Formats: sequence, C-alpha cells, structure tokens
Amino acid sequence: MSIITRFSPSPTGYLHIGSIRTALYSWLFARHKNGKFILRIEDTDLVRSNKEHYKQHIMDSMTWLGINWDNIPYCQTSRLNRYYSVIDYMLKNNIAYKCFCSSNRLNKLRELQVVNKIKPKYDGHCRNIKHTNNSSNNYVVRFRNPDSGYVIFKDLVRGKILFNNNEIDDLIILRANNIPTYNFCSVIDDYDMGITHIIRGEEHISNTPRQINILKSLGMNLPNYAHLSILLDSNGKKLSKRNKSTNIMYYYNIGILKEALINYIIRLGWSYGNKEIFNLEEVVNLFSLNKINKSPSKFDINKLLWYNGYYMKNLPINYITNNFINYVKFLNLNFSEHVKIKDLLKLTVSRCNTMKEIIDKYQYLYNNNIDLSLRCLDNFNISNKMVFINVFKNFILSLKKISNWSICKIQEILNQIPLDKENKKTFYQLLRFLITNSISSPPLSQVIYIIGKFNVINRIRNFFIVMKR
Repeated sequence: MSIITRFSPSPTGYLHIGSIRTALYSWLFARHKNGKFILRIEDTDLVRSNKEHYKQHIMDSMTWLGINWDNIPYCQTSRLNRYYSVIDYMLKNNIAYKCFCSSNRLNKLRELQVVNKIKPKYDGHCRNIKHTNNSSNNYVVRFRNPDSGYVIFKDLVRGKILFNNNEIDDLIILRANNIPTYNFCSVIDDYDMGITHIIRGEEHISNTPRQINILKSLGMNLPNYAHLSILLDSNGKKLSKRNKSTNIMYYYNIGILKEALINYIIRLGWSYGNKEIFNLEEVVNLFSLNKINKSPSKFDINKLLWYNGYYMKNLPINYITNNFINYVKFLNLNFSEHVKIKDLLKLTVSRCNTMKEIIDKYQYLYNNNIDLSLRCLDNFNISNKMVFINVFKNFILSLKKISNWSICKIQEILNQIPLDKENKKTFYQLLRFLITNSISSPPLSQVIYIIGKFNVINRIRNFFIVMKR
C-alpha cells in the first residue's frame, strides 16, 4: 500500500507550534515510508478565513522549515461541486436529511438539556419528518448518524478507542449559507485523495467517530488514525494560539535557526532513546508512530534556546553567516561596509543563543551610528588630557599604517602604548568605551578588527571633541 498523509490547516490564523508538529510528523511518516505528503487548505469557514494572506503564511512557514509537499495545494472552496454531488446522493438515499429547525428552537433545546444535565445534542426533530410542502430555503443538511451500536477504531498512538453512537448527534454537513462543513469536506477529501494515515491533534478525537460513520455510510475505505497529545505551556496549561510565541514566524523574527526549531518540535512528543540532536535526514530514517508519546508535552522556550545555541555554535560559519545576512535584511538594518560579518559571528555566536541577541547585544560591532554617552568620560581618571590626546593621535596613526589589517597587528600596537601601567589601564578602558559605549566587551584587538579601521578611527575622534571643551 502506498502511504499518503496530509496536513490540512484552515487559513484563519498563523501557523503555530502545534500545527507545525502535526505537519512535521505527517511529513516524516510519509517520507519514511516513501509515500506522499499532501497540503490541503480547509477554507470553508468563510467568516474567519483570510485565505490568500494566511495561505501564503502557511506555505512560507513550511518552506522555511523544509517541509515540502507533493502537490499543488488543494483548497476546499475549489471542490464545492464535488461536495454538493455527494450531499445530493446522501439526501436521495436517506443518508442525510434537511433540517428546518430555527436558531431559537435549537437554543431553547440546548438550554433545557443543560438545565437537565443532559449532554447537549440535536434531538433529531427533523430526522423523520417529511418536508415536501416546505418551500423554505432556510435549512441545513444533517447526516443521519446511526442511533445504535458503537464506533470502534484503533488509534496508532493511543490504542483502541470506542464511542457509543447514541451519544453522537446528527452532524450538520451543509450550512444554511450552502457551504459544506469541515467534518464533511474533510471526509470526502481524504477519500478522494487516497489518504491512508491521518495524523492530527487529540482535539480531533471527537470528530473521528462522525467521520468514520460518514465514510461507512458511503461505502468508503477507512484511513488509519493517529492523534497527538496536546502541548502545554510552562505553567502546565494548554498552549494558547493567542500567545504570539506559538506563531512559527515569531521564532524567525527573534533569530531562531530552522534546524533548532525543527529539532525541538520533533522532540515534543517523539523520542529515539536519549538522543537529543537530529537533522531531518536522520529523523526520516528513524521516525515511527509507535515512538510517539501519549502524554502531553511541555513547550519550554529555554530548551529551544539551548537547541539554537547548539546549532549556532556547530553549523558551518558560512551557513550561519548567510542566515545572519538574510536576517539583517529582514530587519532592514544597514551594516557598515567596513564591518567583517563573518568575523563578527565568529566572535559572538559562542556568547549568544539567537541572532537577535547578537543584533541587540553587539550593536557597536556593526552600527556606526551608536549614541556614545560622551559625558560618561568624566568618570575616567584622566590626569593629563594632553598626554591622552597625543597617545590617541599616535594610536590612530599606527592603525592607519597597518596595510594587512589583522588582530595580530592590532594587538602589537596595543601592547606598545607608551604609558605607565596605571595610565595604560585607563587608556584601554577609555578606548573600549569610545568604540563600544560600554566598559566591557570581548578582547579589544578582536573588537577593533571587526569594527574596521575606518569606523574605529572615526569613533576615537569623538574623544578629541570632548577634550577640547
């Protein structure tokens, strides 16, 4: 049997961590089995859908992470005629029926059921009534769910699951606005597309018996089901879609590498012994549904940052450099042409966990327009201004003479500063402050090398301006 899985998001919001995990596991299972992975956009919720915007976001997010699909993405609204055809068949064969119940009646029914502590569900009022004289177009179509027996299926993650049919109401499959519903469209799509395995979140378990009953009523083959556990936040509560940190692109915005995000999401519910670090190629070879954990997984931002720090330190510097340059462009930052970006990264990646942290923490390495707090120079112990002015002038001349700009040459000049021990210490502190606006930084010779000769000299000249006051 050829394996076919699918990822079927609704274009009603941005992809979040849970959605990407579903897509990733579905993709991994298909790739492991040399099968197909289908992207399907479930856009029948016309009220909440912003199809083009969110569809593009879905595809951009998946492309960034390397989750490719084997088809032109399907949109359910392009398949309406197919759904109408099946619904007509179901009406003619008494598998479905028209329901003319008003919203007022249904609301009162629900209120009464809640008061009597009865599980709310449609009471089947229109199920066996002939409406041949009713010319109203204000109706919905409901699936005639079996009123006895059980739905039993084997979940590939959770094992045997059983539902009593008398607890399942007659599902609406066509709304009053003539748009079919998710549960119905999903069933027809899965059958038409030959989906063999449906991997999705546990919130869909309650939909499964309804979908199985529709498939059986139409004589269609049943797919296999695997329902993933929910994701929890750091407080042990269900991870909310409203939290911006669940949005996948949020992690691009803060400078997370896709390798780290993929690795971390893979480990949210799946494991292979004690192994922590995986690349996609490895996981494709190792992935299996029986290694998925049934228990909820907790999303831990600190763990994700640990992964990102690992990849920043261990991926090739050329790769990190290209990612960093693209990230800088994304943020619309203008780096000085004199800044050596690769060397900047060599100096900082071991000190930071994200590219944003590098941008925020080491602005002085790339931003030649930093606002130096020159008034703070009064805090330095400068006993003789002219001595320091002359030393800085000579230091600039020495920098200008360096033809082969290197850390080694810069360090030689720093070592030869003609001051006694105490004044030399003050000089180093003052130099560091002038070029970084900070009293602490990585080694001076490395910082000067990365900032570049032109930028360093211009920053030092601020000292002369202050000293003339």
